[in-house]
Amino acid sequence: MISFVDPLVTNYTVVDFRNKATALIEDLFARKKIPVVVGGTNYYIESLLWKVLIEPGEKTKTPGPAGGAADRKVELEKLDGEELHRLLKQVDPEMADRLHPHDKRKVARSLQVYEETGFTHSKLLQMQQDEEGGGPLGGPLKYPNSCILWLYAEQAVLDERLDTRVDDMLAAGLLEELRDFHRRYNQEKVAESCQDYQHGIFQSIGFKEFHEFLVTEGKCPAEQSEQLLNKGIEALKLVTRRYARKQNKWVKNRFLKRPGPNAPLVYGLEVSDLSQWEEKVLEPAIQIVDSFLQGWPSPVEPIKMELEPEENKRRSHECEVCNKIIIGDREWKAHVKSKSHLFHLRKSQKLHSGAHSAKVQSSDTETTRTCTEASSGNLGACKT
Repeated sequence: MISFVDPLVTNYTVVDFRNKATALIEDLFARKKIPVVVGGTNYYIESLLWKVLIEPGEKTKTPGPAGGAADRKVELEKLDGEELHRLLKQVDPEMADRLHPHDKRKVARSLQVYEETGFTHSKLLQMQQDEEGGGPLGGPLKYPNSCILWLYAEQAVLDERLDTRVDDMLAAGLLEELRDFHRRYNQEKVAESCQDYQHGIFQSIGFKEFHEFLVTEGKCPAEQSEQLLNKGIEALKLVTRRYARKQNKWVKNRFLKRPGPNAPLVYGLEVSDLSQWEEKVLEPAIQIVDSFLQGWPSPVEPIKMELEPEENKRRSHECEVCNKIIIGDREWKAHVKSKSHLFHLRKSQKLHSGAHSAKVQSSDTETTRTCTEASSGNLGACKT
């Protein structure tokens, strides 16, 4: 499933991927073959393993300009974030409490689910979790007999490889691909002031980082164009490194810490030192897969991590000091220890202390004034 969706398709979603990949998996099973899913975005892989997605409805979709279907979610995202959150709170207060008002995409998605299904998003998720084999993070496994091989590397090694990968992509013709994309799609959208990097392929790393370079190429001095190109390259390297960290965090939080007895085993294979590839990666991987196919216990131990059932990742916390809403117990603990929160806390305490001092001083001044006025007549009025 590489290079099978045109980049100009804007409404391709994880549900579309799940449906296409599932059909291929079932075909492989029918031919007595073992499907091997490789890569990329762990959210998409999770959609294949677990029943975690809400099926989109059809009744609220309207014809799009190209004869296709305009996603209701896109229309909702045009509304103000606070307004979106208020609408969600009216129909699904439980989900509204889990989502930050600034997270327009998720808020809009929850509203879309309610409009298309007639059920609240929180209710549908709860129904999934209540199914046999379900748990706090979603529904049951769709393929119970699965195993995951997680290739990981030391962070410094990984960062260097990711930077080299960007250089290799540029050498392989990334700029020409971007220029072609810009000619086919972006020029028209920029002219109409409706360019959008929030949906479809345009969310992908590698497009928006070069936007400024693409829209000014040939219209500014060569030196400035070169600077914008280098800026795009550095931005691409930065977001790629960030994305890799996010993906590793996803593996730990969703695959390793996922509560419930039905989570597939995850085997870690360290790939930091490629000179040890055979003994540290290839040979153990063969042993793991061979044992898995034969139904034998693996000679390699899977990764085990302590579960943290007491932490609620969707609990809403309101910080009155910083005027922020924080989602998740762990995020809240981190927030109250952050420099930003402590700064605003000290500032608030200082203002409160200053206001209290001014009030006391004002009271003292009033007493002095009363005593001064009273001294000309009745000195007894100053007894306090």
